[in-house]
Amino acid sequence: MLSTATRALLSVLLAAIIATPFATMSSTPRVAAAASAISAAELGIPESNMPPKLGASEIEAWVPETGHSVTGYMLDYWRANGADSVYGNPISQPYGASNQLYSQAFERGVFQYSEVWLYSDDAAVRLAPIVKEDNARARSERRSDGRRHGADRRSSHIPAAINEVRANEVYNEGGRISSFTGYSISGAYANWYDNHEGWFYMGPPISEPMRIRGVEGQIFENGILLNQEGVITVAPLPREHPERYGIDTTPVAQGTMPVYSEGMFYTAYNPFGVDPTTITGPKRIEVDRDTQTMRAYQGDVLVLESLISTGLSPNLTEIGFFHVRIKYASQSMEGFTNASGEVVAVGADAEQPEDGGEQYSVEDVPHVMYINYEAEALHGAYWHNNFGQPMSHGCINQPLDVAAFMFEFAPLGTPVTVTGEPRPEDEKKDEEALVPGTLAPR
Repeated sequence: MLSTATRALLSVLLAAIIATPFATMSSTPRVAAAASAISAAELGIPESNMPPKLGASEIEAWVPETGHSVTGYMLDYWRANGADSVYGNPISQPYGASNQLYSQAFERGVFQYSEVWLYSDDAAVRLAPIVKEDNARARSERRSDGRRHGADRRSSHIPAAINEVRANEVYNEGGRISSFTGYSISGAYANWYDNHEGWFYMGPPISEPMRIRGVEGQIFENGILLNQEGVITVAPLPREHPERYGIDTTPVAQGTMPVYSEGMFYTAYNPFGVDPTTITGPKRIEVDRDTQTMRAYQGDVLVLESLISTGLSPNLTEIGFFHVRIKYASQSMEGFTNASGEVVAVGADAEQPEDGGEQYSVEDVPHVMYINYEAEALHGAYWHNNFGQPMSHGCINQPLDVAAFMFEFAPLGTPVTVTGEPRPEDEKKDEEALVPGTLAPR
């Protein structure tokens, strides 16, 4: 929970933010190396902090609205999160931030990649904690008279955790209180937060709702949410204050780079008939193990619905919340099952189990998208047409036309939720999860 002193310093930061009008940028384009060609040395960061390929888009697209390009992990996560409709357009080229992370600034947030996040089921790209960092800077400053800033006693700076009236309001709205800061999130803010993976991108709340520039808003560690007549948007802090965050916004010349459009990523027809290039908002995939169905959404729009085939017992597809982590246009899959049919070894170097077991091998599996450390993936299946029934060793089998479309629809970072009635096999899978870094096909 934030201390009284920290809340006081936050009020100083907010005063500056609230008083600052929206700004626009313009400067002369410069010729720069393609974002995809920038090295770790040029960015001043360790080589290990550079995003790996792992199926990220190789297209480098130029955004004319701001005069910057985006590619690889940043392009994928930007698309997964709704592109310009959520965090705005890029306002910088990739750069090495003060925390040594590979970063790129967008109008409403600074995306950062970390190898630490890569080896998990969570998002490998997140927003930089720019408000938290501003708060730290304010903590080192004093007033013009040399005294420390006094405490702010406005209700917006009193955490719901110690404000009984506010806590009751929050619970009546079906909200919750952050165990990290003591501040609450409820109502329209909670709806936006949950639909945009706010725990990865906005971070925890560090204020209660308050007036910001004439509208209601709420402060989080990584940004500010504004509520304009019930519509929640992210405040464009990086666009307004690039110098504060060390962002070079000088635009780059287009050169031979194609102009960004969502349509540039699609060659496959959507068998569900919905054109995703006309839809805004973050992408997500939902898999129902009980009904053997998959649904893909962009914003609130159902883009695709299809029967699929998840894992047969004892290799049930893991229930949980994941992300598209690795993509292959085609990959051969092999491994061993033991005497009870359970997958016990995977990959080309898998060793036969002591009890003998049985080897399996499937060549040229199309449109593979790994989602978790159980080595489970969404992919096409050409060896059966029994969709709607469990059929796999744990992967999520899709009809070929569905898999082709989904491979283009879902960039790295797309959230994938697998639901279903828990069974005893699920508990065993939790105990035997693969060690991070050993991801292999299954």
